[in-house]
Parts: sequence; structure tokens; C-alpha cells
Amino acid sequence: MQQPSFDRGSALSIFKSDRWEDIAALLAALAIAVGVLVVIGHG
Repeated sequence: MQQPSFDRGSALSIFKSDRWEDIAALLAALAIAVGVLVVIGHG
């Protein structure tokens, strides 16, 4: 039995490509930042 090898990142990744994972993380961070600005703006 050969153990699967991972170059980097997590074995639990939902994306096949690191690039898409990075883009998704960037969009998530941007969405959170915008959400915080909206909440503070209405506060």
C-alpha cells in the first residue's frame, strides 16, 4: 500500500487546482471584508 503524496495544501481540499483554491480564498476574504464594511456603515 502506497501512501498518497501531496505537494502542498490540505488533503481535504475541495478543489483540484491550487490556483482555484487561492482564488476562492481571496473571494471569501473579499466578501467578508465587504460584509464588515456594510455592517459598520449601517451601524
